[in-house]
Amino acid sequence: MIEDLDGRVAVVTGGASGIGLAMGEAFLKAGMTVVLSDVDGQALELEVARLSVAFSDQISGQVCDVTDNDAVVRLANSVRDRHGPVHVLCNNAGVAPAAPILQSTPSQWKWTFDINVLGVAHGVLAFVPQMVEAGIGHVVNTASQAGLATNTRCGVYAASKHAVVGLSEALYRELEGTSIGVSCLCPNAVATSIFDVARLRPGWVEVTEDDDDIQEAFSGVVRDNGIAPALVADEVVEAVQTGKFWVFTHQITKHIALSRLEDIETGCGPSPNPQDLTRVAPTH
Repeated sequence: MIEDLDGRVAVVTGGASGIGLAMGEAFLKAGMTVVLSDVDGQALELEVARLSVAFSDQISGQVCDVTDNDAVVRLANSVRDRHGPVHVLCNNAGVAPAAPILQSTPSQWKWTFDINVLGVAHGVLAFVPQMVEAGIGHVVNTASQAGLATNTRCGVYAASKHAVVGLSEALYRELEGTSIGVSCLCPNAVATSIFDVARLRPGWVEVTEDDDDIQEAFSGVVRDNGIAPALVADEVVEAVQTGKFWVFTHQITKHIALSRLEDIETGCGPSPNPQDLTRVAPTH
């Protein structure tokens, strides 16, 4: 745990919008120096300029594609050279394609896992050894409620977020006995643009004819039901300061996750998800 964040250094990927941006703002208010990173350079520049009005000496941005391991290494080295050891790393960049598995495409799988899973792994490999060397640090990996539960329309996304949960648990075990903490953030619906995948989706990603309609429908569900990203950021700050691993934004997440254990105990197949996407879309 890092109880006093004042004067510390934080790096947030996917930091130009949504939960990433909210975490960056929360860390700034706690007195940290914050480096926001995002693949969307234009959005990043605008947000850094906005935040610089109040936090001119604390905020900067660096464009980085987390699917590119070399780029993430450059980000880690650049921040260390400018600010010294990184104390908090938030592996937050992610995308959420909304499509049933049987209507998904191989390129959708590759793109999603490159960002949601390998992006987290690249961040861990680039930053955590520096934390271990410095003797202090905390890693926050953004998974999702979809990393603990499934539904009928986000199989690709859920699979990637289950991988992030497994990665985070394994990393926690590996770092036990050190001064490096790990948190796994599993938000439910949050009012972000995570389902607006067409905005940054590369041309090589093949989609089905009704893909954009499905994505827009999910975006509407998030807009109607999602909580403010700032509420999630507050939970993350508290987790870093107290060393908490599981970070949930909705009480129902725990109950949904526990239903899997009941299914295992009784030998049943997966129980229906009471929060399937017909009601609320799990988001990032």
